[in-house]
Parts: sequence; C-alpha cells; structure tokens
Amino acid sequence: MTVTESAASRASEILSRPVSLNGLTVPNRIVMAPMTRQFSPGGVPGEDVRSYYARRAAAGVGLIVTEGTYVGHESAGQSDRVPRFHGEEQLAGWAGVAEAVHAAGGTIVPQLWHIGMVRKQGDPPYADAPAVGPSGIRLDGTEGAGKAMTRRDLDDVIGAFAAAAAAAERIGFDGVELHGAHGYLLDQFLWSGTNRRTDAYGGDPVARTKFAAEIVAAVREAVSPGFPVLFRYSQWKQEAYDAKLAETPEELEAILAPLAAAGVDVFHASTRRYWVPEFDGSDLNLAGWTKKLTGRPTITVGSVGLDGDFIRAFMGEGAPVQGIDNLLDRLERDEFDLVAVGRALLQDPEWAAKILANRLDELKPYDVAALKTLS
Repeated sequence: MTVTESAASRASEILSRPVSLNGLTVPNRIVMAPMTRQFSPGGVPGEDVRSYYARRAAAGVGLIVTEGTYVGHESAGQSDRVPRFHGEEQLAGWAGVAEAVHAAGGTIVPQLWHIGMVRKQGDPPYADAPAVGPSGIRLDGTEGAGKAMTRRDLDDVIGAFAAAAAAAERIGFDGVELHGAHGYLLDQFLWSGTNRRTDAYGGDPVARTKFAAEIVAAVREAVSPGFPVLFRYSQWKQEAYDAKLAETPEELEAILAPLAAAGVDVFHASTRRYWVPEFDGSDLNLAGWTKKLTGRPTITVGSVGLDGDFIRAFMGEGAPVQGIDNLLDRLERDEFDLVAVGRALLQDPEWAAKILANRLDELKPYDVAALKTLS
C-alpha cells in the first residue's frame, strides 16, 4: 500500500465514524462551517440556498451549520441579503432548507446571530435602528458610535434568540448554534475590550459571561431537552486577531463553565489555524482545551482543507504540520469530536464525498471566486 492510499484509508475510516450530540446522531465527523453568503434577498432563503446546502449534505457532510441568520431584533443585522430567522416567509424558506438537507441524508442547525456594535446606523434591513452593545464601543475602541444596552434591550435580545430557537425546532431543524464569536454581540460582552459595564454584566470574566449564559438558558428552556444547543466562540475578533478572552486555561474555564451549566451541549471553538496550540505547555488547540475543561463535545475549525499544503499532505507529498495525520491523530485521541470545513466546501460541494471515498486526486485548491456563487 502506498503512503497516499494509507493516508486516504485512515482519513476515510476515522472521519466516517458517527457521533452523538445530545441524542442527535451525526453520521460522520465532517461539519460544514457557517459562512455568510448574502444570497437571500429580503432575508428569505430561496431555492438556490436550499440546493446549495442539500448538495453538500448529499455529498456526505454529516452536520451543516448554516450561514449566520439574524434573530428578530431590529439591530441584529446590517444587510437585506443575509437571511433572517424570523418572519413567515423567511421561516418557510428555512423549513424548505431543512427538509432538503434531511432528504439528502444530512443534519442541519441554523446559526443564530446578532452583530451588535458591528452594525452602523443606516444599515439595512432596519435603517433607523441603532448599533447596540454592552458599552456602545466598537471593536476598534471607538466610543459613541452606538448605544449601551439597557435592561429592556437585554431582555429583548434574549427573547429574540429564544424565539428563533423555538422556531428552528418547530420547522424541523436538528438543533441550533448561537454565534458568540468573532467580535459580534455575544462576544462583545465576553471580551473586556468592548465590555466596560459596571453592572452585573461587566467586570470579571464570569460577569462578562452572564448575558451569553442567560441567552443559552432561555434557548434551552424554549426547546426540547433533546434538542442540541451549540455555542460558537473564539479568542480572535474581526478587527483584533490577537485578542484573547482568556490568557490561561483557568481563565478559559471561568468563561466556559457558566455556558455549559446554562445548557450548551456542544462548543464550536473557532480558530484561524486548527493546529496551533492555545496555551503554553500543551499542544491542545482551543477545541481540545474546551473539551478538557467542560467535558462537552467540541468542533474544531481553522484552515482545514483550505490550501495546497493540506492537499499535498493528503497525497503523501510531504508532511506539513497542518497535514491530515495531525488532524486524524487529534481525533483519535479525542482532543475534539468533529471537524468543521469552510472555504474548501465553497470551492467544491463534493469535498466530503471525495475525502470519504478516497478520491483524493480530485481535491481542488480553494479559489476566492467561489465566494461569488452558490455552486
């Protein structure tokens, strides 16, 4: 057996193993990562969006996490082409997406999203709505560009997430993911750089987690006990790649423990490079530390299948640190449970099928042109 065949066989065997997430059986370890596409005019996912997700499920993606979709709060978004998870027409569109993915043999959860201070007043879909956040501070530190949230604002957003989660279960989704990463609203509360509140929602890491934990608890209450709740988080932010929620495992545990206690079933730990150790003294990545500290299943993500180096590693042409053996070794030792793939799945709807069927010679490098279509 050649090196290529050996690597291919191992990848197929390990990645094809099913996994249970709070009673939901995902048929393999491959997850489609959430990626904003802006192909839903009026916030309504149409037939093209339905086919886009169904193609990837039919090709073997075990779990699809949809693009971020705005919850029902006027300040949640900044585009009229990003889908919404509220409104009769919008939810009917999403019901069709879930049905199509299930017919293709996959499982699917919507990512529920509020962008907070990333929004600028005047942005659609609700031009008069202000940007809101924990302290009215943007990621770059700009003050006075938005509104610090009142108690009523907090309650309204908590209610919007809970309503969206209930709707997701009602129309046939398999769970929900809450977007708490990359400098959006929930992450703005978690990060000291944007959260300067002096009430119960600001201060130390545990206090900064309070708002997100209340959203998790409200979502957990709004859905069935066996309906999985995923939570995506990151250290880095869109405009602050070196930002940290936690400098040590102890600080990370202080943030994650309240979220787990509130009802998170699965953590989706977003990194830019999955192979980079999170803290000194250990080669565990962020997903690995998250699983170790919480005991919850985790999803890793970050440049999986993205570039030529990764593909050459599959083909046995060298062994860069981000190669397939590194990923599979981590799965084998249960560092994390699932692997999310982003742009490689934009490039090629058949990416998972090629990996699972050892068709590695057909893998294609990512081309930025893939962002322009719903192929």
